[in-house]
Amino acid sequence: FHLDLWLSFTFQNWILDVGRPVVMLVLPADWLPLQHPGVADYLHFLYNVTAPLILLKMLERSPRMLPGLAVRLGIIAVSMGTTLHLVADSITRRLLLIGYQLHLPVRENPIMRNLKPSALVDFFELLFYYDDTVGHMMWYVPFFLVLVLFFNGCFSRREQEERMPPSAWMLLAPNAAYYWYLITEGQTFILFTFTFFAMTTTVMHQRRRGLFLNSDGLFMFYSFSAALVLVAIWVACLWNDSILRTKVPGLIYIPQPCTVYTLHLHQMSHI
Repeated sequence: FHLDLWLSFTFQNWILDVGRPVVMLVLPADWLPLQHPGVADYLHFLYNVTAPLILLKMLERSPRMLPGLAVRLGIIAVSMGTTLHLVADSITRRLLLIGYQLHLPVRENPIMRNLKPSALVDFFELLFYYDDTVGHMMWYVPFFLVLVLFFNGCFSRREQEERMPPSAWMLLAPNAAYYWYLITEGQTFILFTFTFFAMTTTVMHQRRRGLFLNSDGLFMFYSFSAALVLVAIWVACLWNDSILRTKVPGLIYIPQPCTVYTLHLHQMSHI
């Protein structure tokens, strides 16, 4: 079990990725000048550096390696995707201070309706398109592809599956919770589902060949399975949420934690 790899992976994700919105909520908005990067932005800077390095380390320990050109293009894509997300996320964080509402499309936000000239709204839509579409695709597609490649190398020929060590069980909960965060906040349900389907298909195929998962493979498979359970619980708990149903009629997507938090906080402020 690659404890050092998964420990680095978990600490990076929770401190540098999940930690960003937490820092944004805990620290006062005017703690640093708004025209300069905030603490959450610096965490994002660090994530942009560490994420490609950890993905490279995962590829180095995988028996199945992509061609060098594909690896370089993938790492460049991850770096560019996280950078696009950094810029848009930093601007969004400042827009929230002047009344921007996450649950509404850009053009339907009250503060956008008052922009002069009105063509400025198109610029903001372009910004969020780079973040929500281009940036997320460039970030998450190589990310999940590396996980699949690493998972495909976690099989060996033995009479039965290897058991996970205690350290793997300890990291299982935070790892699964981070995948839940990726699915809900990053809106990666479709990509995550395809990845999990590919992993499940690989397990079934390899078992017919007499190959079983090692501890790293079991850790990944259980983490993905637990994350889907957490998503199902999350959706079930919020399915009949009156505030979400009022603010987002016909809710069919997986609610984002930040959106849920801001909606409920906004509602409480008006009580």
